[in-house]
Amino acid sequence: MSPERILRTYVTLSAVATGASSMIWGINTLFLLDAGLSIGETFAANAFFTVGMMLFEIPTGVVADTVGRRASYLLGAATLFGSTLLYLVLWQQHAPFVAWAGASALLGLGFTFFSGATEAWLVDGLHATGYDGELDAAFAKGQIANGVAMLVGSISGGLLAQWTNLGVPYVVRAVLLAVTFVVAWRSMRDVGFTPKPRVSVAGEMRGILRASLTHGLLNPPVRWLMLAGLFGAGVGVYGFYAAQPYLLELYGNPDSYAVAGLSAGLVAGAQIVGGASAAYLGRLFRRRTTLMLVATGVTVLTLVLIGLVSGFWMALVLLSLWAVMFAAIGPVRQALLNSQIPSAQRATVLSSDNLLASGGGAVIQPTLGRSADVWGYGTAYLISAVIQLLAVPFLLLAGRSWARTSRKPLESLSLPA
Repeated sequence: MSPERILRTYVTLSAVATGASSMIWGINTLFLLDAGLSIGETFAANAFFTVGMMLFEIPTGVVADTVGRRASYLLGAATLFGSTLLYLVLWQQHAPFVAWAGASALLGLGFTFFSGATEAWLVDGLHATGYDGELDAAFAKGQIANGVAMLVGSISGGLLAQWTNLGVPYVVRAVLLAVTFVVAWRSMRDVGFTPKPRVSVAGEMRGILRASLTHGLLNPPVRWLMLAGLFGAGVGVYGFYAAQPYLLELYGNPDSYAVAGLSAGLVAGAQIVGGASAAYLGRLFRRRTTLMLVATGVTVLTLVLIGLVSGFWMALVLLSLWAVMFAAIGPVRQALLNSQIPSAQRATVLSSDNLLASGGGAVIQPTLGRSADVWGYGTAYLISAVIQLLAVPFLLLAGRSWARTSRKPLESLSLPA
């Protein structure tokens, strides 16, 4: 395969998977509330999603690093298909919270098969086929594709819910996930990666965990980025999902599902803008970590303003700005992390990064959900700004560590951190 084909396949898979998943993103909070959960229980259920990701990140990362990236991706698509149908059954039965907690953890399992594996597949393939471009640009293309797919999927899901009921977007999502499985089966091949011979599962996990620690938390530049991500991930998930009921509250019509889908669509549009601007912003700032610091500062300020405003349209504009900043950081962070991780442990180290972020989300999401229950969404957004601010010291440490290290990047990527 050529580098162009590798990148084209990555973009296609990103678009198809995100388009399928995003059918429910604009209405998921409303869906859970309609099933009988309180605001606090809704975000607690989302927290179990992140708990599921914590539990399964390393085992599924081992699958990707031993069996193959393609196998991991296919398992992810199949698991998400089944757990989406389970969500639909629980909604129809107005199931108790404990059932939602289990189903959410199963959804987390599905996404852990994706996380790390897709990114590792891209970097391995590009490196093996002689790609001479910047990883920032490659990841940015994937993010733009994700943004377009999310824009179409989330708005379509909101409109479908408005015209029919909240369950129909979940049916469509299941169908599209089946399509995702077929596309990956036909077009995805492991390039630049040879599965390791398996002797014992326990031995493999110990060896890969040791290597992932060496190239992850024990590697100072990577460690500080991973710790900064611990705060941003939980705030990001809450900021997105809380926007659905919060905007409807400001809009004055709690049953306008199309507006909820529109809010998710605006976040998707912001992803497109953020991805497209990543290369320009990279030229504007000499150091990538400086860019991340500035974008994080703007994110904190925007979250404060979202919590203080009382008008629907102003909140919508601020939400878009927040999403642009959040999206602009993504490709830069991905490129920095991947430049320091060897191929053999890439998926596992990336899964470790996701695990740490999920750990933060498992605590932050129910905390913010309970805050919204007690004090309202506006106050919860103010608290989320304080939590996001905690990432700043770690980004400063990341910049200093990269400036001091004389270690060369492991891939053909040279980034001033």
